[in-house]
Amino acid sequence: MPKLDRYLLGDFLQSFLATLIVLLTVSLGGVLVDVLGEIADGGLPARLLLSQLGLQLLVYLPLVLPLALMLGLMLSVARLYRDSEMAVINAVGVGPRRLLRPLLMTAVPVVLVVAACSLWLGPWAQRAGAEMVEQANRSLIVAGLEPGRFTSLPNGGGIVYIDRMSEDGRTLQGVFLHREREGRVDVLTASEGELQFEGERERFLQLRDGHRVEGPLGGTLDFRMMRYAANELAMPDRTDTRERDDPVLLPTRTLLGDKRAEANAELHRRLAPPLLALAFALMTLPLARSSPRQQRYGRLMLGFLAYLVSANLLFIGTRMLAEGELPAMLGLWWLTLPLLALAIWMYLRDGRLSRPRRAAA
Repeated sequence: MPKLDRYLLGDFLQSFLATLIVLLTVSLGGVLVDVLGEIADGGLPARLLLSQLGLQLLVYLPLVLPLALMLGLMLSVARLYRDSEMAVINAVGVGPRRLLRPLLMTAVPVVLVVAACSLWLGPWAQRAGAEMVEQANRSLIVAGLEPGRFTSLPNGGGIVYIDRMSEDGRTLQGVFLHREREGRVDVLTASEGELQFEGERERFLQLRDGHRVEGPLGGTLDFRMMRYAANELAMPDRTDTRERDDPVLLPTRTLLGDKRAEANAELHRRLAPPLLALAFALMTLPLARSSPRQQRYGRLMLGFLAYLVSANLLFIGTRMLAEGELPAMLGLWWLTLPLLALAIWMYLRDGRLSRPRRAAA
């Protein structure tokens, strides 16, 4: 490999990795806030925090990597112009087109990683996260019920305290349940209990040999006390549980034969990020061109704004495809192909070196 290619490749990679670390840190904070919000609402067990955080980060990588690639390359190329290195390179007869090889050596692996995350790792992470939450809902241990601890049930289902629990989390002993609904308070105690299932989502807590006290929350004394041999209580479940045939959870190969509009929209949403990453990588050289004393952050903001507009069009187009407002054959090609053609045209136009002017005789 020529020395110039090694030098440019190393500079491109360092700038890209530094930008990627910053963007991943910011994205990790946003994903953490979303996951903590689901845990606070009771829709996600607290013990799944780290696993869900890692899986959701894989889902966001197809959006973070193209932006990191574009910003990293623009910062590197702008530094070449600012430090007059590009002027020296042009002076020896090397034009911007000569930078295509180190540029593609940096961009192509990133585009392949974006394609893998968008087409395979992202859907796999969605399915794995949904399965982990479903298994958590079928186990009291993972759902957060622990011996000797008061636990709030999801969706305002009440507060539960248990004295002892079996190893598999199915059988409980010494159960206390307090819940409020429709202006009345309900307190139940039981010597033992067991978690029962009906279908895939409905859970019931079967209590045996206990007492129940029910009454108003106001100042009246309209209370009732009863003793029961067996009592079944419906456990609250997540309200946003996805269906198994949700296109977001299906593999990409399955989406190819799915005729639903939602499946077609999801398929095009997965195909778009690699093409957008390649297009923005080719735009970096024309967008980063500047004079040695010119500020480099103005063009950087222009590239960032172009990425935001393209990402918003991607989300809007996906929604319109899912709702049938766009033809299924059109997909998102109206966004990716013109943008890729524009990037190629900008790169070829920028790669032309101006001919020296001849002095008049």
